[in-house]
Amino acid sequence: MLADKQKSFVPGVTLRHLVADVFGNRIEPKEIDIQNGRIVAMRPASGEVDAGILIPGLIDAHVHIESSMLPPSEFARVAVRHGTVGTVSDPHEIANVLGVAGIEFMLHDARRRTFQFCFGCPSCVPATSFESSGAIIDSQQVADIVKRPDIHYLSEIMNWPGVLHGDPEVFAKIAAAKALGKPVDGHAPQLMGADAAKYIAAGISTDHECVTLEEARGKARLGMKILIREGSAARNFEALWPIVLEYPHLCMFCTDDAHPDMLLKGHINVLVARAVQRGVNVFDALRCATVNPIEHYKIGSGLLRVGDRADMVLVNDMQEFRAMKTWIGGELVSSDGRATFAQIHVETPNRFRGATFTANDFCVATTAIGQTQVRVIVPHDGELVTSEASEWLTVRGGVIELDTSDARDIAFLAVINRYTDTPPAVAFIRGLGLGEKAIAASVAHDSHNVVVAAGTRQALAKAANAVFLARGGLVLVNGDHVDVLPLPIAGLMSDQPAEDVGARYEAMTRDVGATFKAPFMTLSFLALLPIPALKLSDLGLFDAREFRFTNLQLDAAK
Repeated sequence: MLADKQKSFVPGVTLRHLVADVFGNRIEPKEIDIQNGRIVAMRPASGEVDAGILIPGLIDAHVHIESSMLPPSEFARVAVRHGTVGTVSDPHEIANVLGVAGIEFMLHDARRRTFQFCFGCPSCVPATSFESSGAIIDSQQVADIVKRPDIHYLSEIMNWPGVLHGDPEVFAKIAAAKALGKPVDGHAPQLMGADAAKYIAAGISTDHECVTLEEARGKARLGMKILIREGSAARNFEALWPIVLEYPHLCMFCTDDAHPDMLLKGHINVLVARAVQRGVNVFDALRCATVNPIEHYKIGSGLLRVGDRADMVLVNDMQEFRAMKTWIGGELVSSDGRATFAQIHVETPNRFRGATFTANDFCVATTAIGQTQVRVIVPHDGELVTSEASEWLTVRGGVIELDTSDARDIAFLAVINRYTDTPPAVAFIRGLGLGEKAIAASVAHDSHNVVVAAGTRQALAKAANAVFLARGGLVLVNGDHVDVLPLPIAGLMSDQPAEDVGARYEAMTRDVGATFKAPFMTLSFLALLPIPALKLSDLGLFDAREFRFTNLQLDAAK
């Protein structure tokens, strides 16, 4: 969706630069005539050309804009600085909070920018039936939404067990998109062999959840498009980039979930540069970031051909890919690292109950005496998957207690329903490195309840109370000091400038001092039930391998 207004080009403008031809695999000096936002002529340049190389505008092939903590209009203001002209965007984060009204908010805000937002219809609201979300979007609603011309595809089918076991609701959603010729996105972590083949045969054409090269190769052999992801928490580029050498026509680049500090530093241009540095042919790398997503999702972005819309980026070279200028529809939207448009005011729709908690609300009762053996979640830096461990913990007065000086680094983890008044679900997590600190967030994929981690129940309560008082945000508690980054838009996004949000987020992340590069993002995915192995919802501890709830305590006593 592009704003109609053209500001920076007038009929008859000609550019003279080296131009990357991603179809002919060559770079040639060209003169390009642009009228009314489209390329009307291209010819060999006579004489010297201006500095820089023109490449097609870059596309993020899968991103939840809400994870940037910025609304679409502000996300675009940052993304264009890095040569991104469009995104394939799944609005299921806000849809899980506000339902169809959340999708409408994203579409409305996006229309106010000259940017190619390719929105999908969320397929998993909620992601599973084992958690409490703020809304439900059933197959009939999906069938209505996906008919809209401003909805371009069916977003990731996270309920892969439903596909494998023939869930009629899941298949009704897929059928609605297929009937309209709209792509269906996948989400199938660690699915291999016959199960992967069955999932793909249902009509699901992409996957951004591959963790290993073997997994990516197996899915690519079956014709699935492989989205190589490098976000704030899930960083799979290093494991997956060689797949581009083998299947350049099937690969795309995406960020999936990128926090504001990361977005301010770079976007898809960084992934193109890294691919080239590792030996990927420069045109194959560009194809992953331009041709492949544009053709797969039928995005209207141009590819530097006569008749195409003038969506292009002037980069400094074909190694670094630093964006010097960005044009969308012939409009100059960024120059020398600055967007040509300013932040605009946004509304702040939200849904958040009032609540106050004490340490007693987070007690884990047990009949064991002295000690009890419990399942413990073990997260991994740069991945969404977790492991399961077992630990013996102390019992006092019928309640499991922790010692923050324990070298095992075990903390409490709680998920609190932010929509209805129900008790918190509490489990245990190892390796966050929080010490005496607590972190909390209303960004808790995908139902976006409140997730809190701390070494003591008192700190849990203090952090949870700060999130509920702010009606959404990120919180860091360090003793008596409570730092809050408010997220008034659905408890997911800020209404402040990206630079301020990014600086505040980066400072809070640094102050956490945890063992993880993106502790708040890691925290937010501990409630994402479809990703193995152990996760926690507001309803209890969940085993994603068996796709069922599991007991927290393994042994009554030692």
